[in-house]
Amino acid sequence: FIVDKEVVQNGMRKEIERCKEAIEIAKTGKKVAVISSGDAGIYGMAGLILELITKEDVDIKVKVVPGVTASIGAAAVLGAPIMHDFCHISLSDLMTPWEVIEKRLRLAAEADFVICLYNPRSKGRSEHLANAFKIMGEFKGGTTPVGIVKDVGRENEEKFICTFDTMDFERVDMTTMVIIGNKATYIHDDLM
Repeated sequence: FIVDKEVVQNGMRKEIERCKEAIEIAKTGKKVAVISSGDAGIYGMAGLILELITKEDVDIKVKVVPGVTASIGAAAVLGAPIMHDFCHISLSDLMTPWEVIEKRLRLAAEADFVICLYNPRSKGRSEHLANAFKIMGEFKGGTTPVGIVKDVGRENEEKFICTFDTMDFERVDMTTMVIIGNKATYIHDDLM
């Protein structure tokens, strides 16, 4: 797809700069594709691109191309854990205050949603996942199934199924999807 194409890239935490640069290139009349893993509209780049274009009041046509978000990919690997109501919660406090994340975790657990955790654990936020489980533990039973999928859809994909009480936080990093079941979720033949 990128043969003979101009490629502009930068590292993590430079999403705003990357989007601004893409918009500047698009202003020159070039067609630009901003690529992010998963689905562009779920913790991806679509919202930021649209927000920046709106703020600048620039006449650039944007087409958002859907992809497969990590929760949907992980759910397929795990069986069918999100067959009913579920929610996505990011544990990254880079753009959302931790107090807001705590409230979302508490209310989602109390409402018995299946909870898909994005950005569950990084070097700089190694305790966020354990703290999230502590918060949800008031409403989630110890036998609640938990699915862990590392590197969803990638070559080194790994799957683990455990329970809320047997969760191994050390297995989890930033490329891991954690799905916590609800009261109706069960484990059968290594599937949720």
